[in-house]
Amino acid sequence: MVEKIKPSYSVTWTQKIAEVPQSAWDQLAMPLKTPFLEWEWLNNLEISGSAIARNGWLPNHLTIWREQQLIAAAPLYIKGHSYGEFVFDHQWADLAERLGINYYPKLLGMSPFTPVEGYRFLIAPGEDEAEITAMMVHEIDHFCIKHRLSSCHFLFADPQWKPLIENQGFTPWLHHSYIWENLGFNNFDDYLAVFNANQRRNIKRERKAVIKAGLQLQSLTDDRVTNSLLKLMYDFYAETCDKFGWWGSKYLTKGFFELLHDYRHRVMLVAAYSEHDERQPLGMSLCLYKEDRLYGRYWGSFQEINNLHFDACYYAPIEWAITNNMQLFDPGAGGRHKKRRGFPAKPNHSLHRFYSERLQHILCAYIGEVNELEEREITGINAELPFSQNS
Repeated sequence: MVEKIKPSYSVTWTQKIAEVPQSAWDQLAMPLKTPFLEWEWLNNLEISGSAIARNGWLPNHLTIWREQQLIAAAPLYIKGHSYGEFVFDHQWADLAERLGINYYPKLLGMSPFTPVEGYRFLIAPGEDEAEITAMMVHEIDHFCIKHRLSSCHFLFADPQWKPLIENQGFTPWLHHSYIWENLGFNNFDDYLAVFNANQRRNIKRERKAVIKAGLQLQSLTDDRVTNSLLKLMYDFYAETCDKFGWWGSKYLTKGFFELLHDYRHRVMLVAAYSEHDERQPLGMSLCLYKEDRLYGRYWGSFQEINNLHFDACYYAPIEWAITNNMQLFDPGAGGRHKKRRGFPAKPNHSLHRFYSERLQHILCAYIGEVNELEEREITGINAELPFSQNS
């Protein structure tokens, strides 16, 4: 569907990112620090059968063109549920039901199944960002109202993009992630030095337990990320998800992991090999990286090995991050284990608009109180970090 919105612009909604030339999309996405808005990552989610309508993720990407040039794009999805988002809006869905308002379907802007800060509209350098943003929001509002979508939500927003969307009337909702920062560390011992003596001993004990179990961890990138390892990574991922049953969040298909071989320039695997058999790892974690940022995504092991999770998902990636001059490491969702291992709580925001006046009024009336409580939680978490008084 194409319609004219200005003499020099046209807008297109597409249900397949493959309909947008990769080179045109990536000209907008590649300058960003996040890898999760790149064409290949998003296309792999679609063609692998992971982010598709049958799973409640119907792609509806917005693109703005000047003649034959793509000048702006927004990865968007029509959602029939709230799973895979990691911003838990079920209370809003429950409220809508009590008010007799249909909460689903809704429009969502994020990289599917990826609770990582950095979502934004992709806008070509040199364009008037405020003008193009207003144009895109206008088209989104029109689309949602026309198709009777209850709302529009942008999750894990890029902090620099957030004010532009607030200026368009979207309401910010505060959350937090756990982010490790490189404080000028030269090695792993420098990282350990920021902890109090008790936690330093705990971390050393956890890493020694993995060695005593007869395991050696290897960080693998580039050509060492093989097809066979990626297929095995899916098996580890599926095993981990299955342990948690309904809450296991097994959103990705085996085909998605196989497609990562052509995306291996972004992949770092931490593989745990037995000292007696280095043919196949007993456990593994998968991270992505771009520029100076590292992102922990998935992990698994076929055996219960004491402290392997902590080493493969936190310590080994931190060691690799220090060696490779990474400045930030986002280890993924959840936080119970992370704050004890040097991951402070950092604020992030989602942005929301309801097309029901009643829901929008309630959101605006109470979100300030909700955000204030979240600020207190962030402060409380960071007050309990096991850091040395001198760090």
